[in-house]
Amino acid sequence: MEKAKRKICFQYVLLLLIGCFLSQLSASSDTIFYESFDEAFEGSWIVSEKDDYQGVWKHAKSEGHDDYGLLVSEKARKYAIVKKLDEPVNLNDGTVVLQFETRLQNGLECGGAYLKYLRPQEAGWKPKGFDNESPYSIMFGPDKCGLTNKVHFILKHKNPKSGEYVEHHLKFPPSVPSDKLTHVYTAILKPDNEVRILVDGEEKKKANFLSSEDFEPALIPDKLIPDPDDKKPEDWDERAKIPDPEAKKPEDWDEDAPMEIEDEEAVKPEGWLDDEPEDIDDPEATKPEDWDDEEDGEWEAPKIDNPKCEAAPGCGEWKKPMKANPAYKGKWQAPLIDNPNYKGIWKPRDIPNPNYFELERPNFEPIAAIGIEIWTMQDGILFDNILIASDEKVAELQREIKWMPKIKAEKEKQAAEEEAASLSDGLKGFQKKVFDILYKIADIPFLSEHKHKITDLLEKAEQQANLTIGVLVSIVVIILTVLFKLIFGGKKPAKVSAETKNTDIAETSNAQVSSSEEKEEQNEDDAAAAPPRRRTTRRDD
Repeated sequence: MEKAKRKICFQYVLLLLIGCFLSQLSASSDTIFYESFDEAFEGSWIVSEKDDYQGVWKHAKSEGHDDYGLLVSEKARKYAIVKKLDEPVNLNDGTVVLQFETRLQNGLECGGAYLKYLRPQEAGWKPKGFDNESPYSIMFGPDKCGLTNKVHFILKHKNPKSGEYVEHHLKFPPSVPSDKLTHVYTAILKPDNEVRILVDGEEKKKANFLSSEDFEPALIPDKLIPDPDDKKPEDWDERAKIPDPEAKKPEDWDEDAPMEIEDEEAVKPEGWLDDEPEDIDDPEATKPEDWDDEEDGEWEAPKIDNPKCEAAPGCGEWKKPMKANPAYKGKWQAPLIDNPNYKGIWKPRDIPNPNYFELERPNFEPIAAIGIEIWTMQDGILFDNILIASDEKVAELQREIKWMPKIKAEKEKQAAEEEAASLSDGLKGFQKKVFDILYKIADIPFLSEHKHKITDLLEKAEQQANLTIGVLVSIVVIILTVLFKLIFGGKKPAKVSAETKNTDIAETSNAQVSSSEEKEEQNEDDAAAAPPRRRTTRRDD
């Protein structure tokens, strides 16, 4: 009773702490946006009405938890949903932290689980028309399909010279965890152009926005580019070597000589069986009873290797082997010499890039909404605890309070399931050994009268694990009963006088013969009617 009270008290304190955290998180000036999905998403999140997006979103609990999230509920569907922020988030002022949890409850063979941080609607999109063309500033999160297995981080940056928005992909991003646990993804954008990618609070990638080694294509374009209007001159010769125009084919060069000729020095090995074929008809093969010559054609026995050829060097007609022709030269070709007109591989000349620009810091577009637009072949993807903050400590605190208890419980459950599965496999292996021994015991001669009964019980026990103990007890009882009969014998018959015995013999001999014949007939009838009682197959698992 006291233990139960302590447990209730602990749960109350934990809930109180979580409540205090959530209230502080929402009220913190460092928290720009937070979505816990504790309440239903309808009304605050807007589902796209585009025809392509038929996937149904659900407000559901994470498996094994009381915590709610936004659930992808159907397989092989496109999904799109968006949440407008109260105020656009300026990414150019100080540190910005993007963080969210996702759980692939049924795994992820092919699909995405990333977020898109959308530009203001003035860029040309509407919440109910949200789709893959809707303009975003950052795309972040896991994606896996075929050869793709990475945590995306894509910055869509505007070229100030051309006005074009270009997708810049993080090079060598971290891979997606391949399990069904809850994972938290964090991107930290720093004012010194640094971006850090964390998975479950552990740094997996650090990059610089302005480095060409970290983003493809680089944010700052090349100063020089190939001239798109430049063309290769007609007389430009790219051949480094050319055939020698003064070379001539030698008079003794025979282009028609074969590559191989017969070896005239070869001699047929002794013992070669010229009259024996390499293959013969299988003497043990017989024509199938259901073979119809009219429908199936004339039956021919299958061929086998001639056993006489195994001991001999060979069978059949002997022919001289072929050998390389020493006179073979092939097609004559003039030798190559350096090309006096060689100018190298042509490439267009470089010109100044009209779209080149320099900058000290990326010009991030503001974030006005958060969208999830994915196409996935799996269901069970759960999104939760979406956070935008201006301080890393806020994201760290959220991971400790919201994510850590979940991942701890999930790992404990996973470990227990793996231990149970390992124990089950061990029991199955032990069970199989026990059954093998029991089947051998059933074959012992003195148990022959009871063999059918024992094998039937064993087969039932193999098919229904819950009967195993009872069956084993029954078999032990049978074996012990037979042993006791063998050791102590059955009930002794009563003594009879010689006269009575002789009289009985005369009177019962005919009856015994008749009874014996009836029993034999009855046994034959039973044997014909009943199926054969023998064990034909066993499970090996």
